[in-house]
Amino acid sequence: MKIAIHMNEKLFKHSTLWTTPWIEYCEENGISYEVVDCYANGILEKLKQFDCLLWHFSNYSYQDMLFARTILNAAKNMGLKTFPEAEACWHFDDKVAEMYLLQSANAPIPESYVFYTIEDLKAWVATYKEFPIVGKLRCGSGSSNVKLIRSSRDLVSYGKKMFGRGFSPAPNLLYKTKSNVKSAKNWETIVKRFKRIPDFLETIRKSKMAPNERGYCYLQEFVPNDGFDLKIAVVGDKLSYIVRNTRKGDFRASGGGDLFFDKSYVTPDIITSAFETSERLGVLCMGYDYVVDKRTNTGKIVEMSYGFSHTALMGANGYWTRDGVWHDEPLNAPKEILKQLIGERKA
Repeated sequence: MKIAIHMNEKLFKHSTLWTTPWIEYCEENGISYEVVDCYANGILEKLKQFDCLLWHFSNYSYQDMLFARTILNAAKNMGLKTFPEAEACWHFDDKVAEMYLLQSANAPIPESYVFYTIEDLKAWVATYKEFPIVGKLRCGSGSSNVKLIRSSRDLVSYGKKMFGRGFSPAPNLLYKTKSNVKSAKNWETIVKRFKRIPDFLETIRKSKMAPNERGYCYLQEFVPNDGFDLKIAVVGDKLSYIVRNTRKGDFRASGGGDLFFDKSYVTPDIITSAFETSERLGVLCMGYDYVVDKRTNTGKIVEMSYGFSHTALMGANGYWTRDGVWHDEPLNAPKEILKQLIGERKA
């Protein structure tokens, strides 16, 4: 089996990409691989030499979001095994698409609403009483494009902007900087985050190429919680987690960097629903953002993504299997993906 691993650092470079652990796994296990540039002319002819194509494409790369899925689908049509597979990435960084897909899979999600005209939104607002409610852009991560809307007046104002000039999906530098400083527990953490400044500046530079989001309004029920959310990662028959504290004085946790690990936060119901959702979606790897409703102690999926920080996930130092048994071995998601892909190909 020969593996193709995409890399083009001129277009996008980031320390959290899964390229390095894939290369490490191949070298550790004597697997034939080659780093390829899927943006090169003649790439499909080149890919005829391979059995599998791996590409950790990013929502912060405008070119990736435009073309990665096209090239991956073409490779799949040629008979290559691909990661991410179409089932895992056609909806990537599109929260409206995620909503429809999770609803179709009968996954546990908050009440969600999407409107495609300002008239429909205004008519609905006149009858809605359950404020606050959460407004989200289709794309973007790290909570910078998530807003808590507290009244019908504020919601109409937000809707007018969404059906007018819209909002930029690019992350907010000031918001991200303040968030990271507030959540840093010690000087060592601050130093580590300063070292990642080039990563963040690169994501801002690339994401600013994307146009404003407008022409729709996506809303999600506000789920009251106890100040944390969960990143639940399912890779095949293994599941691990990260607990994330919400930012001080805020309701959002994603992107804040205040992480900890306590298995008691992950209930059997959450483990079961995450495994079942991945099975219904037919995906090898998926990270689900769960918020636990403190009124019912049930977890609800608010977003999902095939990609996430694999290094943060390894901090859990273990994983559950489908039988509910905990195993004391860190789950390295990109290496586990490649291991399972190779196993499937051999089978």
